[in-house]
Amino acid sequence: MSNNVKLAIPILVAVFVALLPTPEGLAVNAHYFFAVFLGVIVGLILEPIPPALIGLVGVSFCATFGLVGESAKEARNWALSGFSNGVIWLIFAAFMFALGYKKSGLGKRIALLLVKKLGKTSLGLGYAVAIADGVLAPFMPSNTARSAGTIFPIAINIPQMFNSLPDNEPRKIGSYISWVAIAATCVTSSMFLTALAPNLLAVSLVEKNAGVIIDWGTWFSTLAIIMIPLFLAVPYLAYLVYPPEQKYSPEAPKWAAEELRKMGSITKNEILMLGLGVLALVMWIFGKEIGVNSTTAAIAVLCLLVLSNVITWEDVITNKGAFNVLIWFSTLVAMAAGLKKVGYLKWASGLISSWLVGLDPTMIVIVLMVLFFLFHYLFASVTAHVVALLPLFLGIGMNLLPAEMMQPLAMLLVGSLGLMGIITPFATGPSPIWYGAGYISQATWWKLGAIFGTLFLGALILLGFVIL
Repeated sequence: MSNNVKLAIPILVAVFVALLPTPEGLAVNAHYFFAVFLGVIVGLILEPIPPALIGLVGVSFCATFGLVGESAKEARNWALSGFSNGVIWLIFAAFMFALGYKKSGLGKRIALLLVKKLGKTSLGLGYAVAIADGVLAPFMPSNTARSAGTIFPIAINIPQMFNSLPDNEPRKIGSYISWVAIAATCVTSSMFLTALAPNLLAVSLVEKNAGVIIDWGTWFSTLAIIMIPLFLAVPYLAYLVYPPEQKYSPEAPKWAAEELRKMGSITKNEILMLGLGVLALVMWIFGKEIGVNSTTAAIAVLCLLVLSNVITWEDVITNKGAFNVLIWFSTLVAMAAGLKKVGYLKWASGLISSWLVGLDPTMIVIVLMVLFFLFHYLFASVTAHVVALLPLFLGIGMNLLPAEMMQPLAMLLVGSLGLMGIITPFATGPSPIWYGAGYISQATWWKLGAIFGTLFLGALILLGFVIL
């Protein structure tokens, strides 16, 4: 599909929906706003232009033509509302933490140390790759930067030592390492609030739409019940379901030891990065008790990273990825808030709720969670999934469930965001990187994705019965 066609499709979708008769009970401006919103979502899926620009175009169009708010001032305030969202700035700061791990070399050193200690067997290598991801996950909100940017360059060298290449004995060890890496990062992305950028976007939408506040500690204490067992089981499950042909790997620890020798002794910046990372984690976990907001903590630690020269101010202002996400997520928060502001969510959730009336509340929660998970087969972006569906599913829950069940519903929905990345070769950021490595065919990925997706979804259902 050419880029011009990709660019035309979102516009045509928006125009087509706008030209449809306005449904009964829905305001005309809400109907038009939804048309633009749908065009934005299709644009995010096809990506004919950068995602941040897609969001910016959508917000500016709606504000310019007065689709949100009764005055130009109200429209302006709505358009800029996402940029004042604390969670967005937490994401921005966390991207700088990821840069600190990369620039200091601490992330690479952690991964190599784990390979050196655990890499004598193929199963041990699987655990080394998984644990390296788990150690970095709380501090790196981009699972693409974590898995594809930090773990991939190290892990992909391992099968090559055994002449396991995409076109030569991929099942020897390369396929196993690749699958463990993507499966582990999907679990860690759901284990920690700060391990996946859409997690932070999601908790902001939950607070805005349902009035439920989910902080770092609440997230981890609730989801750890299933995420820790899943995390520990993933390398072994992959070993059973998709076993490597080579069971032992004595060369891997030697290679890791040589790479560590080349790196030399641990540096001052690595020690500073480790200390400041732990400081941020402590403030995120105990922020409520010590009276420090998580965003404030992240920005404070960012300042310390710059002042201690772990990263430079030039690094901050030239970090295109961080600023891209800042603009992208700020505009998407505004667009999602706009659905509620114009009354579309109230109308749509009321319509869908009528189909579920009469079901047991626990069953409603489980049905909503399962549908939310399975709908990801239609998306190539977790962010697009969150913006398109989370407010709607929360609205349905608010219509049908008692108030005390909204927190469990919200936790199950947001807790699924990392896990759903396992189902297809394009379901989450690092998936195309590991798929593109060539060790796992598309047919095999879909099969393994269905197996592990079913397992992950089953774990979420089990958690649902525990917390409801």
